[in-house]
Amino acid sequence: MNLLTTAGRGAGLLALASMGLLTSCNKSNEDVQLSTPPLTVGKAVDNSAPIGGPVKGTMKQDLSFEVNADVIVNAGDTLVIQPGVKVNFLGNYNFVIKGTLLSLGTATKPIYFAPKNFVHTDQVGADPATDPAYQGKWGGILGDVTCSLMVLKWTHVEGGGGTVITSPVSAGIANNKNTYPIFFQNPQGVFDLEDSWVYGATDDPVRILGGRINVMRNTWEKGGKTGGEYLNIKSGTTGNIAYNLFIGSATNGSKASNNGGKNPQTNIYMYNNTYVHNGYRRTSAGRGGSINYEEGSRGMYYNNLMVNCKYGPRVVGSGNYLGNVLVVADTANLKYGNNLNYVDSLAQTNEIYPTSFLTKPQVTDLPLPSSFLPTGYKLGQVYNGSAAIAKNNPQFVGFSLPFAGKRLADVNTVGTYNFHLSSTSPVIGKGNATFAPLATSPAIPVNANYGATAINPPSKDLGAYPTDGSGNQH
Repeated sequence: MNLLTTAGRGAGLLALASMGLLTSCNKSNEDVQLSTPPLTVGKAVDNSAPIGGPVKGTMKQDLSFEVNADVIVNAGDTLVIQPGVKVNFLGNYNFVIKGTLLSLGTATKPIYFAPKNFVHTDQVGADPATDPAYQGKWGGILGDVTCSLMVLKWTHVEGGGGTVITSPVSAGIANNKNTYPIFFQNPQGVFDLEDSWVYGATDDPVRILGGRINVMRNTWEKGGKTGGEYLNIKSGTTGNIAYNLFIGSATNGSKASNNGGKNPQTNIYMYNNTYVHNGYRRTSAGRGGSINYEEGSRGMYYNNLMVNCKYGPRVVGSGNYLGNVLVVADTANLKYGNNLNYVDSLAQTNEIYPTSFLTKPQVTDLPLPSSFLPTGYKLGQVYNGSAAIAKNNPQFVGFSLPFAGKRLADVNTVGTYNFHLSSTSPVIGKGNATFAPLATSPAIPVNANYGATAINPPSKDLGAYPTDGSGNQH
């Protein structure tokens, strides 16, 4: 549709309004609220039989589609998924995106990618060995190197990460290896994940090998069986990760690395996220918990709220750790502060500033570093953190602390918990709202269909649920 046609239709609507023909149907003559119809591109995708092979056009609102082979969106093609669509996988198949994917759910009509008849096992203490969330019953939404735009809004991605049997035409995924439920790898492309749910995976639920990214207001549950970061970022990636709830990961919630040799240098802002009970299915020492910057990555992390995570933020600044050669983060270009780390156990208070790493205590941190670190503390040294146990309870509306359940490792899902802040929370007003989100070059478009709905600025409160209601909407 060209601008002249659009303008002509707009003029027609104005003319109807001026004649009194476009009015409310009630006697009070209130203003009409015209709803915007879902985006449609090309022909409707047929759902009368299972789909596979090349697909483009539009998956129409509220329909269900069964997948019995890899779906391929070819370079130059676009697939639009309208609100309420359910994509049910009948086996270990993938969506391979060489062109453009627009998964445009809404709050009232989210979209689902999941195995057919997938069942959640959300009780506290569910066994990862048998939990369907970690079994990889389908592959993933795999962006190829030619995928220039992948948008997922109000979309559930559940139970993916299965073994690839016949390698799809997508660089970076090999036969007989587990894939990732969401995969993007184009440094010149745009990846937008917002207001969505990522549930389960065998390894990393989301792997990014380059791109301009906007990851906002999502909920992440049961990430990785025995390893994997919820969001694992490599070289060539720039953007913002904010207002996400990360609960029950195997390793870290969010990790930034410049490994991979792509340009530009990885530069990620992580702010106003909430990390709960992460890192307990990864047994390696020094691995897992909350935030991780390593291997030449840069950026900043502010206003994050961490609760009972295995480790506090991990800034790699040493070339050797327990016999492993590590590549240091770009510490000269990494800024952070105004973060809360609440922990119930001594083992975790001893790792608020992880042993053998170079995370610098900040005077804006909670609890105040001087309240539990020894005089003359040197970065990475062993210390006794007993004075920090159960300090600065964030006072969630529906998650009691100290945690009175089974083990810290047993909390992997949101369930009936509520991580909004109570009115007396000590983290209200403790944030740094003086910086702007990272501006990528070129900029990520802000658009209801073809980009980010919103790139939220930082909040004066900590965590994903600020008291002004601007953050995570789940």
